[in-house]
Amino acid sequence: MNLKEIKEILCLMNENNLNEIEIERDGLKLKLKKSSGGEVVLRSPETHFAVESIPAPKAPASGAAGTPSAAGDQSASGKGEIKSPMVGTFYRSPSPEAEPFVEVGQTVEVGQVVCIVEAMKLMNEIKSEIRGKITEVAVQNAEPVEFGQALFIIDPL
Repeated sequence: MNLKEIKEILCLMNENNLNEIEIERDGLKLKLKKSSGGEVVLRSPETHFAVESIPAPKAPASGAAGTPSAAGDQSASGKGEIKSPMVGTFYRSPSPEAEPFVEVGQTVEVGQVVCIVEAMKLMNEIKSEIRGKITEVAVQNAEPVEFGQALFIIDPL
């Protein structure tokens, strides 16, 4: 397990509001736990590796301008965006030979699966949080995406 993978785990912990996670892989046992002060404590006694505190990113205040969400952000033009809730790889369909979940021009409902973002070998279904018509697919299939990056542009209904 390298530093990049540990940072990705920390991001996933913060994005999903997890207080503790324990992972065992290739003989390495890693336990991450948030302290009461919001810091992440990393311990791995089997490998004599310990970092006592890694500051957790500060969560923005709810309702703050520019706060990315999985969906529902609207620009001044009235267009909505479905944004990536995590870092990963964007997939338009459940398998390479399957049809995409949604197409441009299609109306999507709240809770409808619109794509998959793979993060750390986990396939995460991304669901729309707004009802509307897809006007643009903002990412190419199998491309990496960042947290908060627009995946789809939607005309809200």
